[in-house]
Amino acid sequence: MIVDEAVADARLAALEFDDARAWLDEARRHPMEPLSAEVWVTDPAFEHVLLVRHRVRGWVPPGGAVEPGETPRAAAVRELLEETGLGAELLTEPAAVTVRSYRADWSPTLGLSYAAIVNREVPLGGEHGQPAAWFRLEEEWESVFPEDRDRIRAHARRLAADRAMGTC
Repeated sequence: MIVDEAVADARLAALEFDDARAWLDEARRHPMEPLSAEVWVTDPAFEHVLLVRHRVRGWVPPGGAVEPGETPRAAAVRELLEETGLGAELLTEPAAVTVRSYRADWSPTLGLSYAAIVNREVPLGGEHGQPAAWFRLEEEWESVFPEDRDRIRAHARRLAADRAMGTC
């Protein structure tokens, strides 16, 4: 079942925000709103992040809604390909789990953030009117989710430390 896979990945996520695991346990007792999935893409030096310019949300990680019958991990891979042209392999451990509303008139939903490491020299594609671009992790970028900057930075530092120790 799709929700069971979301729960499993939520439990494995390296970071938890917004008391997401408890929210998910409660939400499972009711009809679930659509889940969301995104990908935190960093370069091998863990100095840059790949973002997509959304017309309303500003610069955000590539991602979107999990389609019916699709796992969150498969949705993340699909959204990454659609929005950036990248067919990257996701890291085994999800980066984070959070709860947020993507529009003022939508209920909060569970969001799973996956991670991928991609060379910045790989050509980018994506959707018309929604360009993808690399940003240095220490720079600021415009987003309706400003807390994502520190969350992505923390995850990149964790990946860099894991790589230095030979565990990534």
